[in-house]
Parts: sequence; structure tokens; C-alpha cells
Amino acid sequence: QVQVVESGGGLVQAGGSLRLSCIVSGLTLSNYDCAWFRQAPGKERERVSCISWSGGRTYYGDSVKGRFTISRNNAMNTLYLQMNSLKPEDTAMYYCAAKVVCEYNTSDFAYWGQGTQVTISS
Repeated sequence: QVQVVESGGGLVQAGGSLRLSCIVSGLTLSNYDCAWFRQAPGKERERVSCISWSGGRTYYGDSVKGRFTISRNNAMNTLYLQMNSLKPEDTAMYYCAAKVVCEYNTSDFAYWGQGTQVTISS
């Protein structure tokens, strides 16, 4: 079975930083593009960032460009999201998707974690 576990969320004030981690088991993570999504209450899930299987290509939503950095350690089956200069509008549940296609923004066959809550105070 595939298991996806996010961690690193918390409550920080605007301008602060957080580093999210996603550990995947039961899947060879290096075979797949992976992504971070977020969903705020009453809002649809949106893609925050995506990284190709090799780490050679990255994608960012317009609202986080220049502030967030996605990375991966395939040897450890781990995905990261470094979040800097956080804003209240970044408040959401953040989810790791372990199998996506970055270029076409598809996640039909992704494996999802339970999410980690990020709350930014103003």
C-alpha cells in the first residue's frame, strides 16, 4: 500500500517561513512528478507547486512565485516545500500529491496525504 504523510505545518505570523515535508512509502517516488496543493475553507483545491521526477523542472502558482521553493530527495522518497514571506492568504490545508503530471497539471492517479495545516496570522 502507498502511504503519503505530510508534516511541518503550523501557525506563523505574516512574513515568516515554514518548511513542509512529505514522506512517501510503497512507491518509487523518483518515477513520478510530484506536487503540493492547498485548499482553504470554502475554496477549491489549487496547485501550489510541482516538480518533475528528476527535479529538473519546477512549476509554481502565480501567487507563490518568488516565495515558495519545491524540492525533492528521491533517495529518501521525500518532497519538500520551503515557504518564505508567508501571507495570510497562504492559510490552507496543504496536501502532497505523489503522482502527477506537472506539464499538464493532472493528478487523476495521484496518491494523496492527509494534509498539514498552515495558518498565517496578520
